[in-house]
Amino acid sequence: MLVPDNIHPEQTIYFNGAFVLKAIQEHRVMDMLDLYIQTTTEREMSMPVFVLCLDWLFLLNLVTLNDHGKVELCS
Repeated sequence: MLVPDNIHPEQTIYFNGAFVLKAIQEHRVMDMLDLYIQTTTEREMSMPVFVLCLDWLFLLNLVTLNDHGKVELCS
């Protein structure tokens, strides 16, 4: 759920996606594991939550995977 009504807002994909987006904005192109490590230094989250955040950002057309399999910020 993006914004469920039965948990705290800081546990949502919407909220955690902002931390993933902030990390990718600092580097523009990153390996997915490096992006996860960079993100979790600021906000602790599990790998499944991280992947859901990436999915959300991909659906919003904010990030994409390049030909080398790295996460890239869309321009």
